[in-house]
Amino acid sequence: MVTTERPPHRLRAWMLEGLSDMGKAGGHTGPHAAPEPPHQGQRWWRVMCLTGVDYFSTLGYQPGIAALAAGLLSPIATIVLVMVTLAGALPVYRRVAKESPHGEGSIAMLERLLSFWQGKLFVLTLLGFAATDFLITITLSAADASTHLVQNPHLTSALHDKQLLITLLLVALLGAVFLKGFLEAIGVAVALVGVYLTLNVVVVITGLWHVVTAGHVVTDWSSALTAEHGNVFVMIGVALIVFPKLALGLSGFETGVAVMPHVRGDAGDTEEHPAGRIRDTKKLLTTAALIMSCFLIATSFITTVLIPEKEFKAGGQANGRALAYLAHEYLGSAFGTVYDISTIAILWFAGASAMAGLLNLMPRYLPRYGMAPHWARAVRPMVIVFTLIAFLVTWVFDANVDKQGGAYATGVLVLISSAAIAVTIAAHKAGQRGWTVGFAVISAVFLYTTVVNVIERPDGVKIGACFIIGIIMVSLLSRLARAFELRVTQVQLDDMAERFIRDMSHRRIRFIANKPGLRDKAEYRDKIEQIRIDNDIPMTEDFVFAEVTVTDPSEFEGGLTVRGEVLHGRYRVLTLEHSSISNALAALLLHVRDMTGCTPHIYFEWTEGTPFANFLRFFLFGQGEVAPVTREVLRLAEPNRARRPRVHTG
Repeated sequence: MVTTERPPHRLRAWMLEGLSDMGKAGGHTGPHAAPEPPHQGQRWWRVMCLTGVDYFSTLGYQPGIAALAAGLLSPIATIVLVMVTLAGALPVYRRVAKESPHGEGSIAMLERLLSFWQGKLFVLTLLGFAATDFLITITLSAADASTHLVQNPHLTSALHDKQLLITLLLVALLGAVFLKGFLEAIGVAVALVGVYLTLNVVVVITGLWHVVTAGHVVTDWSSALTAEHGNVFVMIGVALIVFPKLALGLSGFETGVAVMPHVRGDAGDTEEHPAGRIRDTKKLLTTAALIMSCFLIATSFITTVLIPEKEFKAGGQANGRALAYLAHEYLGSAFGTVYDISTIAILWFAGASAMAGLLNLMPRYLPRYGMAPHWARAVRPMVIVFTLIAFLVTWVFDANVDKQGGAYATGVLVLISSAAIAVTIAAHKAGQRGWTVGFAVISAVFLYTTVVNVIERPDGVKIGACFIIGIIMVSLLSRLARAFELRVTQVQLDDMAERFIRDMSHRRIRFIANKPGLRDKAEYRDKIEQIRIDNDIPMTEDFVFAEVTVTDPSEFEGGLTVRGEVLHGRYRVLTLEHSSISNALAALLLHVRDMTGCTPHIYFEWTEGTPFANFLRFFLFGQGEVAPVTREVLRLAEPNRARRPRVHTG
């Protein structure tokens, strides 16, 4: 029997080992997990490579997307993208890094503006778009990596019909890396980014050399551009119109702040004031944006003037792999194959920063809201869940890059828009009028871009809606299943409350649960009389009242504060503050039992109303039929019936 039980225990221990590697410091552990020491972190440029596998890898498909969207105007439209990047997205996310230095990003900033259920639902909606962004990053990048592999001249004949299978294998391999351990992946990211950017420099220099030596190329391009669009003002106008289609070039900023907990910062940093981490994350974001901007402009130019237009279209040799096409065309098959291998590797590993973002965001919110099982705080079970969802998305889209572009752009733009709105509000609250106006303008630009993208590619918002509905439904069902958990993280008694309990421990400890009304002498006198009559208690027994003030009923767990006071010269009252009356009372009883070694008793009156209506009141507002729910919370929290506090109802 011992032999048969060991494997499940080992597997369970391995699956639930630790919490999420992401955001160990400053994360919310709650009552269900032991806190872990924070990791040491990495230098900012190394972490930049981690977010860079997502951001820089878009060079694999961005020039082709720009050419399809803007045609001959691709370089001008890309300049517009770069201007929005440097003057819009970069200042926004530098502010996000300052306001939310633990990796939660703009979602945490906006969460602080709303409370109760509307705040939770708003966060769940943003998490749905974040899931869309990060999961489509995984599947789209893997699909594009398989495209480079399948279209390599040496492998086309052997792999031309195997793209879906190859993409699924790449996604599975990424999941396996995270099951093994994530922190080691930063070293892999540094190597991949270094090699990939070096190869791209070679391709760009070679492309520019061919442009310079074949002067007619630029002349032909400018003549065709003038013939098609007339003058420079029309060109700029069209470039602004097509800009939303190039939004994938903004994809790296959200992951940049998501991996922020890995930035080492200064030795004197604390989790409350990580000044060094904030400074170095700003360096990370700025350096990545400048590098990417230079590459975007250069690559859009050389691909537009050197690659025939028909090759960008579906079935063309440059579709989804414009720079790889130039590498093979001008640097030979050997270099082109090396470039393909590098591109495949970084596109595949681009899912790593996306998976890191998911593992950082989801365990920070869903378990804290009571909207995920306990195991959602651990890395490996969440990796398996996200990998299975990625399998489904890959199968639905048949591993097609173009089909996933709309969903990807929608997720990216919604998150950037929410970040812009969040920093606008933060600047307004800080009294920074200039920054408020500037961020408001940036917010308007990104909102416009989001709306245009949704109108032109509604499939993106449909997919985002599926993720949102899925997250909300699963979250509510999870919260429903965990409704009767004891979810008080700690109990704090003031001196008066502790004195009441110590005094009662010499006799029988009896509490009366009271819903406070006028709190006059008659209320407490009548309540005691009613409890004595209903439960046939002698006059010699004394009581302490327990009154709960419900704070935010949408909060799943939190601490319990207990204060003692004497009213009207004779009635001892404990006032409790928590999100749920039943949970607060159950936690008080268990704490008193552990503190005194005595079994406490608590007395209730039945609540009027139907059981279903009272359960909904408890689930949504923390009230309802308090007596049976308190008893059920106690039953689940204390399996030993002999040690369980006593609940009386009359």
